[in-house]
Amino acid sequence: MPQIAITNTFWEGVDRLDKPARARVHKAMGKFQQLTTHQLHADKGLHLESVVGSRDPRMRTIRVDDGLRIVLLAPDDGSDVFVFVHVVSHDKAYSWAKRRLYTVNAVTRCLEVRDLTAMEQVTPLFAQEAEAAPQLLFASWSDSVLGHLGVDDVTLRAARTITGKAQLEAFGSLMPEDQFEALWLLAEGFKAEDIYRDLVAVTARESTSDDGATAQGELATAVGRTRSRIALVTGPEELADILAKPFDAWRVFLHPAQRRIAYRPSYAGPAQITGGPGTGKTVVALHRVKHLLGRSPDSRILLTTYTGALARSLRSGLALLLDHDRALLGRVTVTTVDALAQRTVRKLSGNPGTALGDKDERLRWQRLARTLELPWNDAFLAQEYRHVVLAQDLRAHSEYRDCLRRGRGSALGRAQRERIWQAVARFEDELDRDRACTWLQLCAQAARLLRDKPGEGPAYDHVVVDEAQDLHPAQWRLLRALVPEGPDDLFVTGDPHQRIYDARVSLRSLGISVTGRGARLRLNYRSTEEILRWSRALLDGEPVADLTGDDRDSLAGYRSLLHGAQPVCEGHGTEQAEDEAVVRRVLDWVEAGVAPSEIAVCARFHTRTARLGDRLDEAGLPVVQVKDGDPEDTVGVRVSSLHSLKGLEFRCVAVAGVTASAFPLQAAVTPLGVDRLQHATDLAAERCLLFVACTRAREGLYASYSGRPSEFLDGVR
Repeated sequence: MPQIAITNTFWEGVDRLDKPARARVHKAMGKFQQLTTHQLHADKGLHLESVVGSRDPRMRTIRVDDGLRIVLLAPDDGSDVFVFVHVVSHDKAYSWAKRRLYTVNAVTRCLEVRDLTAMEQVTPLFAQEAEAAPQLLFASWSDSVLGHLGVDDVTLRAARTITGKAQLEAFGSLMPEDQFEALWLLAEGFKAEDIYRDLVAVTARESTSDDGATAQGELATAVGRTRSRIALVTGPEELADILAKPFDAWRVFLHPAQRRIAYRPSYAGPAQITGGPGTGKTVVALHRVKHLLGRSPDSRILLTTYTGALARSLRSGLALLLDHDRALLGRVTVTTVDALAQRTVRKLSGNPGTALGDKDERLRWQRLARTLELPWNDAFLAQEYRHVVLAQDLRAHSEYRDCLRRGRGSALGRAQRERIWQAVARFEDELDRDRACTWLQLCAQAARLLRDKPGEGPAYDHVVVDEAQDLHPAQWRLLRALVPEGPDDLFVTGDPHQRIYDARVSLRSLGISVTGRGARLRLNYRSTEEILRWSRALLDGEPVADLTGDDRDSLAGYRSLLHGAQPVCEGHGTEQAEDEAVVRRVLDWVEAGVAPSEIAVCARFHTRTARLGDRLDEAGLPVVQVKDGDPEDTVGVRVSSLHSLKGLEFRCVAVAGVTASAFPLQAAVTPLGVDRLQHATDLAAERCLLFVACTRAREGLYASYSGRPSEFLDGVR
């Protein structure tokens, strides 16, 4: 019987099909594996046939139905491994197959694919332009250096004609993926030796042990080496198992950089993984949990994040990755840091009381400012308490009097600090009296209890943190107290460019040093390059502090291999007209075959999202409010505030109400005259919030406004 190997490109094609078509693909795959090689050629239903005129003589297609065919590579070396590489309509299947050539890279030893016909057409055109160019993009690197990075002769000829990044991008979907990534990183200014270490050498190590087989015809050997993009199905039982449950590519296909990070045997201490939206940080975190579970039968792991919606998503993803194994899942606690703090305080000190929301906390500071006749407003006092008192865990007036107020842009003298501490003491006394607390107070209390009562609270062997950029120092102290210092104690993923909750942290000052144990992911697997470019322009070059708080973070080298339609940004005369346009856009997406559950509609304010939900419902579309925590399999367009979309992803996203009054929101930005540093930080957080919402989209992005548009749109409309 033939063996089936599944490429990531094949399952991406399956993912784009509707449910009945997917079922027919599954049926064809099952039938294919049940037949002998002789029967395959004789079977009239599957109709296995060669692709006449293909650049790769191994190209074959089989019939799914009258309009759909699977493209596969047939073995030419006597083995029985058939590689399923694409599924598409009949005519497109033959066109796609004719143009492409699969080869084995001499450096990485992995199977690669290129659109050879297109490369041969484009290269001479660029060569003509290169004759008049003053400088070629890769003139500074010799053939031997590029060859060392895995760039083969065909790609090298193309590279030698490229004069700029725009031309390089034109080759992006034509060249082998790893070769293009190496060239892209060179163009972004990365050193050749760093690219070899972090990309090429890692890919080569991902291959199985070398058995001396490097010839193009030895397909089975190359398949075994290319684990990041090809999964070998060992038998009918495994195929049936795969087809019987949702096939999420992230469970099987990991880029070498992701696999190297997630399945590294051990880290000597805390490890930090960063990367832009869609680079697979959460996927890496989940696979790291799987790896840690496999190392010891008794280990207990905390998987945590910032919001409840993210925690639910992590819980669902982990269950899928672990195949709903109750024994394994029982060893992992998946929750938010705040929920864990509440549970810890309740266990070690009794009922902590009511946790206040931001609005209630600000009202208390407002009353105190008025009662004590303070010259500062509620926003300044709340920020001083958050960013200085709680951030440094200050417990006495003398500690506050002598502390360094890092990150605050307004100087305070001794007398001013005394008045502020008076307000702090009064604030905390009133909370005690009312049996209430803030969430950050709760985290600070939990950390102190764990320190003062060792062995009595919850403890874990490993802590894995997703979306770490929004955690406050008080929350980090709690996490640090939950796991003993040592190898693999903390595994942290995050993106500073998605920091929307104004968290300022110096991990080193909290006893969490990640020096020498950091890694960055640069390849986006979610959104098209068009969506990424549009969204990056929203940040407008804002300087962003990294997760450690000690340096700047950059999106240099961040890109996507996917391409699609340009995002659409439209203005409307009224909110009603805008709402109608949003509904029309959603209906167009559904008409084009996008499932309602793969669409998100979001806005800044809950009143607006509620109204949009009503309009969608009136149009006959099912609606699910993200904040309600409905199961992921509930059918309906996801309607959400921008904050609740964090960490989620959808095929299409509509962002409504991007107006001057909503972005930036005046109430969320400290006036420049009150604190210049906080003003800049707040503006950056506002830009990041819009950036986060837009980068939830995989294929389609629609942004709209009525009246005067946000200044953030100036660079993208």
